[in-house]
Amino acid sequence: MIELLAPAGNLERLKIAYLYGADAVYIGGYNYSLRANAINFSSEELKEAVMFAHNLNKKLYVTVNIVLHNKEIPGLVNYLKELANIGVDAVIVSDIAVINAIRKNKINLEIHLSTQASTLNYEAALFYKKLGVKRIVLAREASREDIKVIKEKTGLDLEAFIQGAMCTSFSGKCVLSNVTTNRDSNRGGCAQICRWTFKINDEDEIFSMTPKDLNMARYIEDMVNIGINSFKVEGRMRSVYYIATVIYEYRKLIDKMLSSTLKESDILYSNDIINRCANRESTAQFYTGLPTYKEQYFLGREEISNQDFLGIVLKQEKNKVLIEERNYFKVGDEVEFFGPNMAPLSFKINKIYNEDMEEIEVARHPRMQVYLEIDEALPEGAMMRLKVFDKNTYL
Repeated sequence: MIELLAPAGNLERLKIAYLYGADAVYIGGYNYSLRANAINFSSEELKEAVMFAHNLNKKLYVTVNIVLHNKEIPGLVNYLKELANIGVDAVIVSDIAVINAIRKNKINLEIHLSTQASTLNYEAALFYKKLGVKRIVLAREASREDIKVIKEKTGLDLEAFIQGAMCTSFSGKCVLSNVTTNRDSNRGGCAQICRWTFKINDEDEIFSMTPKDLNMARYIEDMVNIGINSFKVEGRMRSVYYIATVIYEYRKLIDKMLSSTLKESDILYSNDIINRCANRESTAQFYTGLPTYKEQYFLGREEISNQDFLGIVLKQEKNKVLIEERNYFKVGDEVEFFGPNMAPLSFKINKIYNEDMEEIEVARHPRMQVYLEIDEALPEGAMMRLKVFDKNTYL
């Protein structure tokens, strides 16, 4: 089975990820998880998340992937037992202490090795396999040949990133944040120093060392052929629109690949949609060879956030659709709806009504609720965005 794995920083994002096509979601619990600035999940929210996932016959993984200090060891076993009792499908770990705690105490948890362990060779993978690891989350720096050999030599489930931010160092090994801001990147506090720009002379010339984002839309079929079992999207801090868009497009690509109906036009279209909802340019990074200057920003960059995400469908009553606005839109705009179990729907806004059913020309206040007249059925949670790309032009 090929798995599409999504991130979620809270329950809203988790539910969106599943509804838009994720087979599994990974989240951070209230302890031992990277992404210190994420909201993360309380014990009660973990229970709700597991129930929601399992009701859809989908899976939930919890990250327990910080580098542990001595003071954190005493509470570890009880936390792991709680996760097992809640019924999470696996834990994602990087520290051998966590693996040993699970084995020594015979805790019923499937173990996935985090990308923080930087696994790039089959000997390391075999070592972890002997410790009881069922899946390796490969280092972001793994090449196609690395992945192929690891699969052939180990037979392990392999998980690889297909979308998201890259680290300027080996993932999980950077200490720039520690040195410059005293925030530990290996304990969830990364200040993303590699996204900063630095003045290098009196003429105000600047230098940066920012990697472009990862995007593997063009290589999905090849990744399946060399043995990848799970396609992972990065971004527990990302917005609901980003998660919905990326998961929706990769879901289509994977399904068409599995049904042998995937066309070049599908890849080109999805690639443009995915790139549009992120701020940085994207490439395949290490998969096809060592990155060059073309895969990074050195002399500055522009990260312009667009306002494509216009609203989310709250409910529909006959031909009236209630929209919660997220960005400005007006009468006459060409928009597009996409959502769970539906093909994208193009639509020109003819009329907008406020909550008192008074006709207005513009929706200009984020989170305000307005009605549109639409005859087609739209599911709750469908997204409305500006229509930027016409798929017919890709055929």
